[in-house]
This record gives sequence, C-alpha cells and structure tokens, in this order.
Amino acid sequence: MAKGKKVDRLSALPDDVLVNILDRLNVREAARTSILSRRWTQLCAKLSRLIISTLDFLPKGVLCTDISDDELFRINAAVVQATDSILTRRNPGEHTIRLLSTRFYLRDDVPISIGRAVGHAMAAHLVDNAKFSVMTGKYEISDMAEDDLITSARNFMLFFDACPSAFGGLTTLDLENLRFGESDISNVLITCKRLKHLRLYNCDSGDCSTLQVEHAHLSELSIVHCMLERVELKWLPQLTTMVFEGWLQFQDPLFIGHVPLLEVVSLTNLALSYHKMVLLSEFLSGTSIRDLKLAFNSEKIWVQPEFPTPCLSSVFRQLRFVNLLHLPEGYDLTWTMYILEAAPLLKELYMTVWDHACNMEMDEEKRKEESYSENRGVEWDLVAADFQHHSLATLVIFGFESEDCFVNYVRRVLVAAVNLEDVFLYSRLECGSCKEKKLGRYPWTKRQRISMKKRLTIGIESFAIFHYGEMRPGHVAKMEYPECSLLEEKEAKRC
Repeated sequence: MAKGKKVDRLSALPDDVLVNILDRLNVREAARTSILSRRWTQLCAKLSRLIISTLDFLPKGVLCTDISDDELFRINAAVVQATDSILTRRNPGEHTIRLLSTRFYLRDDVPISIGRAVGHAMAAHLVDNAKFSVMTGKYEISDMAEDDLITSARNFMLFFDACPSAFGGLTTLDLENLRFGESDISNVLITCKRLKHLRLYNCDSGDCSTLQVEHAHLSELSIVHCMLERVELKWLPQLTTMVFEGWLQFQDPLFIGHVPLLEVVSLTNLALSYHKMVLLSEFLSGTSIRDLKLAFNSEKIWVQPEFPTPCLSSVFRQLRFVNLLHLPEGYDLTWTMYILEAAPLLKELYMTVWDHACNMEMDEEKRKEESYSENRGVEWDLVAADFQHHSLATLVIFGFESEDCFVNYVRRVLVAAVNLEDVFLYSRLECGSCKEKKLGRYPWTKRQRISMKKRLTIGIESFAIFHYGEMRPGHVAKMEYPECSLLEEKEAKRC
C-alpha cells in the first residue's frame, strides 16, 4: 500500500518481462490473464511458446485414462477453440513463435481444424518449432484391436492429406497406435521436410513389417513397441539420438546405414529363454556413440559380453556414459566389465538392479508357458588380470545390497578404475503400485557403512569416496533417461 492506494507492481513491469512470465504458464492459464485489461490482452498475443494440450482441459481430479467419449469430444473441441482463439489474436509477422505445440485426440474433424489453424499460423508468422502430438485415447497396447489400429491410421492419413502446409512446417511429430499402409510413413517423412523429432509408439505397417527411414534433418528418432521385424536407418545425416524399444527379432533387427552424427542410443527389450544374445559390436556396427542405455525389464540379459575386438572398440571408442537399467536381481554383474575394457574414455557407469514386479510376469505357470528364462544372468569372468581403466570417475548403483555379488563387483571396479573418484551406492527402488515389499540388506546405519567400506576396500588401494543414503536428483534424472528430449517441457507420456 502507498498513501492508501494499491500498487500493482506486476503490471508495472515492462512488456518483455511479463511475456516471459506468461510463457512459463500453460496456454489455458495464460489466456485467463487477458481479462485483466486491454494491455494483458495484447500481451497474450505476444507469447512465444504456445503449448496447447488436451491434458490442460481435463476436469480437476480426472485422469486421461478415465474420461468418457463425450468428455473426450468436449476436451478436443476446447483445444480447437483455444488454438483458433490464440492464433487469430496475433498480428501477422509481428512476433516470432518459438514453439507451437498441440496435443489432441484423433477424433472426428478436430485434427483437421487444428491442422488448418496451425497451417494458417505458419503462413502468417515465423514459427521456429511446431509439434503435433496425436493421441488415440488408448493407453495399453492390449486395448487396441487390429481394426482399431487400421481405422486410426486411416483417420490420421485423412488429417495428413487435408493439412499439407501444417505438416510441411512441423519439426516434431509424436504418433501412437497406428497401422499404416505400406508407403504412408515414407510419404509423411517426405512431406515433413523440416522434421527433427519423430516418435512412433505402437506404429507399423502390418505384422513383421520393415521400417525404412531417410530424412535430411531428422535428429531424434524414437521407436517404441512397434511390431517391426526390421528397422533400416538408411540415410539420416543429422541423426544424433535413437531410442529403440521392444523389437521382435533377435536376428538382425536393426540396419544402420549413413548416420555419421549418432551419439546417443537407448535400447530396451525383454528377452525370452530361446532368444539369442545380441553382440553390440554387430548391432551398433558403423557407429561411435557417446551415451548408451541398455534396459532389460528385469528379465534375461540379452547382451553377449565380448572380447575387445577392433569392431567393438570402434563402436565404444567415444563412449562417455553408460546406463544399465533394470538388471535382474541376484546375478553376477562381472559381465559388465567388458564394457570398461572396450571403452577407454568412459566417465560414468550407472546401473539399476531391480526385479520390478509391476512390469514382470510373476505367475510361474505363465512364465513357463511363455518361455521366460529361469536363469536370467550371464557369466563372464574373463577380465584381464592387469586391466586398468584411467577415465572412469563415477560409479552409481541403484538397488545395492550387502550381498557378495555386489561387493565382489564393486571391488573389481575399484581395482580396475585407478582414477575412480566417487561410488554412489543407493538402496533398492520402491514403487507405490507394487503389492509385495521386499526387505533388502542395505547398510543403513553408520556402523554398517563402516563395515561395508572395509569389505569393499580390504587389500585395495583406492581414493574413491563412498556415498550412501538419499538419492541425488541428478542421478535419478540420468537413471530415468527420458526417451527423446522434446522441444517443450518434459512431459510424461501419460498424465
């Protein structure tokens, strides 16, 4: 208060500062400020980040998995209205749109209405980045019958054919639950000339189909749970990041052609007892990656340890960071040492040991019927006795316990990694949905940790510092390893 009058300090700020503040809100909240005054109405027309998502229009307390068809139609209509309202307020060519992102359901003519509005915006304004996230309203692969996949793909192609200007300006496309025609994906890539980020979830062209990818500007490609027999990265001169999760064949499922800039690779799969193990020297042949994630879904290790051959050394020669996720519990970890031997520049090694019951088949009869492996580990005890690694600085283990398999492994790393600086030993991960809670043997007390350090370092000369207790946010973020870095805020796939 000043002399009995209210002072509006927020409105006293210059326009560029207020626009920066509004850019940090979702569009629905930012639009509400337009009722404050004529000035605030004009500010909304200057926003540089327009993220319009169906998730922002859900009723309070309602999850996207619980909405009815009527509610879905209403939410989609609200997205159309918001898109039209926000884009028509802007003066043509006056302010650059740094990001124009829309997330909507593939229903009726709504996508076409949004696509045309976005196409008009691209014609009238400079749009640096544009994204479509197209949802089908199904959240489990088992919910989608083949006819549903085909119908959804046809609806998407109608949308695509009706809005060529919008797709021509897209930089990010996120698709799910679509069974395309044979040439549909190729046509989409040809039209989306500016595309940099492509994510396909449960998309294919029929059972055991082949996906061939060629694009001049694509830098991030994510292929998740797609029923593909083979993926061919034929010509992708700008590709830097690839996520490949859930392939069908263990015999030659990936062909890597011209991808000279590929440096971040994430591979996730569930191996059954009859699946052959993967040789990374062959799987990633022709690449020289810096950042590698391998995830095993708490089941059989599907990677075959290798001697450091010239081919493997070529693949790993630039490797700086490795994340081994959801390794099965109770098995020897020595096999991972082969990565150290083949990657002389490796700086950080992360691993998560966790039998996550929510994601596993726990019924013994079903495990036998579906050929889950009884022995999920892999043996490898061929580490050179005099092997030394001079670059590894950080070792992080989630799910550490006072068991011999962990203690022996950490001791091996301490001996080999002569410049190791920090060892972070965290307790097992917890999941709120898991019914069974396991009591692990973790050194919780100071006395237990002193005893553990003696077990780990007896007879070994190492200057590494041991860390226990609360997980550091930076470590958890690296362990989770988001699929592909999106242009907008890091959203979970599902709310």
